[in-house]
Amino acid sequence: MMRKIMGSVRPLAYLATAPIAGVAGFVWSLAATVIVTLLAVTQLGGPAFLGAAWVTRALASVERRRAGWVLGAPVAAPYEPVTGTLRSRVAGVAAQPATWRDLAWLVVLFPLGLAGGVAGLVVAIVDLGSIVAPLWAWAVPNPHAPWPMKPLMTTVPGRFGLTVLGLALLPVAAWFVRTLATGLARLASALLAPGEHRRLVERAARLAETRRRVVDAQAAELRRIERDLHDGAQARIVAAGMTLALAARKLRTDGDAAPDVALARRQLDDALAELRRLVRGIHPPILTDRGLHAALAALAGDSPFPVSLTGPLGGSLTGSSGGSLGGSLGGSLGGSLGDERYPAAVESAAYFVVAEGLTNAAKHASASTGVVDIRRTGDTVHVTVTDDGRGGADPNGPGLDGLRRRVEALDGILTLSSPPGGPTVLHAELPCAS
Repeated sequence: MMRKIMGSVRPLAYLATAPIAGVAGFVWSLAATVIVTLLAVTQLGGPAFLGAAWVTRALASVERRRAGWVLGAPVAAPYEPVTGTLRSRVAGVAAQPATWRDLAWLVVLFPLGLAGGVAGLVVAIVDLGSIVAPLWAWAVPNPHAPWPMKPLMTTVPGRFGLTVLGLALLPVAAWFVRTLATGLARLASALLAPGEHRRLVERAARLAETRRRVVDAQAAELRRIERDLHDGAQARIVAAGMTLALAARKLRTDGDAAPDVALARRQLDDALAELRRLVRGIHPPILTDRGLHAALAALAGDSPFPVSLTGPLGGSLTGSSGGSLGGSLGGSLGGSLGDERYPAAVESAAYFVVAEGLTNAAKHASASTGVVDIRRTGDTVHVTVTDDGRGGADPNGPGLDGLRRRVEALDGILTLSSPPGGPTVLHAELPCAS
């Protein structure tokens, strides 16, 4: 109850300042309209229009911050940048719907702010005045006041009765002030917030930036694969071929080729392991064969520290280090974690989020336990990796930056919380409309 009453302070401040803002906005709107109209036929028309628009936007920005008192956060600005010549800037500002919606709000705020501010202040002042009636009512005796004001104002029991009545109506007054302020602030947000056009422009810009980052990431990934093939598997296969050629020469001269054959075999095994590692880095086969949950179970099993895999799609299982355990977890328990399949790109991104989180926890954070949680809410898959390491992870590190690009390519969101001392929480939201 007290929290709701105290939560009415900012709405009351919003209503109290609404008449002042309304009068200032209306006077400026009227003056700006007259000045710009008179100067429109002169060479000063363009600069006057831009100057008036700048002042109007400044007043609208104040209104956005005032609405934030009630809504909890300032309303975002909807303006698009304009550059170029004077004529192009005038045309660009005039073409933006936000320019005229700002002016409309400054005009509308005058009657609405005046009415809402007076109503809110009257209700608040009357109720607060009733609560403190014993402190002031004695100073304004009125023997001719009508009933029931006469006994309430002129007698001690009546004044304390006003206090009780004011306290009883305080929640109602607080509700009225909050409701009135919320309605006015939401109307301000409807006119002053970015419109559909602005949201589409921002989304297009965000998609263009995401596409550029994805192209860069793909190019970097191709260079990495080429480098790993050239310096890893290819080098080992060449070495194995040279060793086999040496063994063949020894066989022609009746020499002992067994050590060379054994060495070549080890080199080929190393090359095969390198190729398998490279394939897993591109797209783990277990994702295709058994799905995301089995692949995550395998990651949990391969981790050097215990990892719990949880989520509403299946129970909780705990993995420990050891490749064989990881494979058995992925193979035998993957189905128990849920048979629902997601798009291949979503499964791949979720897998690498978990892989990166567990790798960083083991390599840099000295974690002793970890938790991987995967759940689906509507059309979004939420993947969270938590470890109890020492924290302090760099959100702009190369590994996390590449991971962020992979997630953003799917129009997803990747967040990292890693305060010094831990815990570290890596969270990804991946759209999964089906």
